Amino acid sequence: MTMTPEQAAWFQSTFTRLVDNVDRALMGKREVVGLVLSAMLAEGHVLLEDAPGTGKTSLAKALAATVQGSSARIQFTPDLLPSDVTGVTIYDQAQHRFEFHKGPVFASIVLADEINRASPKTQSALLEVMEESRVTVDGTAHEVGRPFLVVATQNPIEQAGTYKLPEAQLDRFLVKTSIGYPELDVAERILAGSADRNPSAHLPAIITTGAVADMADLASTVHVEGAVLRYAAELAAATREDPATRLGVSVRGSIAMIRIAKVYAASNGRHYVTPDDIKTLVGPVWTHRLVMDPEAEFSGTTAETVIARVVESIAAPQARSAA
Repeated sequence: MTMTPEQAAWFQSTFTRLVDNVDRALMGKREVVGLVLSAMLAEGHVLLEDAPGTGKTSLAKALAATVQGSSARIQFTPDLLPSDVTGVTIYDQAQHRFEFHKGPVFASIVLADEINRASPKTQSALLEVMEESRVTVDGTAHEVGRPFLVVATQNPIEQAGTYKLPEAQLDRFLVKTSIGYPELDVAERILAGSADRNPSAHLPAIITTGAVADMADLASTVHVEGAVLRYAAELAAATREDPATRLGVSVRGSIAMIRIAKVYAASNGRHYVTPDDIKTLVGPVWTHRLVMDPEAEFSGTTAETVIARVVESIAAPQARSAA
C-alpha cells in the first residue's frame, strides 16, 4: 500500500501543527525542530553537538509534551553505570521473586546529555535500545514502546575527560545537527519570557503517542522510485570511494537516508520522494558517518567538503512524480 495524495496532505498539516507547537518553547528553530521530528517519525535518533544552554532540554521536553509522551534526562558522567541507563533486576523479598526496575531509557523522549563523558561501556548500553527499541536484562527483553527517540548531546568545546563516540555508535544516529544560538530578535523574546522557567509545561498536546506511531507507519508507505534509490546508492558509494575518506557511508546510512526522506517528503505534502529530498538531507544524515583520512583532514578537507563534492559529481535523475 502506497500513501495517497490525501494522506500526504493530512500528514503535512499534522506535521506543521507539531512543529508550530514545539516552536512555542524553542523559538526560532523551526528547521531543527522539523529535522528532529522527522527523525522520530523515521524511528531514528538524533545527535546534537552544541554548546551548553542552547535549549536541548527544552527541545526534548517540548517534543514529549506535544505528543503526550514521557521524557527523561540522563546526565552522562564518568561514573555512570550501564544499569543506571537501562534498569536493574532486584529481588523482592515479599513476593519471593526478581522484579525489573526500569531505567530512565524507558521514556518516549530520552535526552542523553553529554554522552561522550561516560565510559564506552556505559555508552554501549544505549546501542541495543537505540537499534532494537528494547533492553535485555538477565536474559529477558523489555520493550521501550513507540515512539522512542534518543536525543544525545555532546559538547564540542570541552573535550578533556571525554570518550570519543566510536564510529559504530555514531552510525546509529539517524541525524546529527545543532540548535545554535538564537537571532537577536528571538533572543529578546526569550529574555522577555525568562520568568517562565519551564515553558514546555504549558504546551498543549497535539496528538497521542499512538497517533505518532501511526504517522511513522504511514510515512513508511511513501513511494520511492528505483531511480531515486539508485541515486542514493550512488552517492553513498561515492563517499566510500573518495580519496579523502577512510570510511564512507554504510548500508545502514543509506537505509537511514531513505527512511527519513520518506518522512521529509510527506511533511511537504508529497506521497513520493524526489532527488531534491536526498540532496536536502544528505548533510545532517551522512556527514557524521564519514571517517576522514588524517592527511586529507590535516590539509583542510572536511566531511562537509566530501559530501558537497559527491553531490556535485553525481547527476540527479529526473524521477517521475508518483508511482
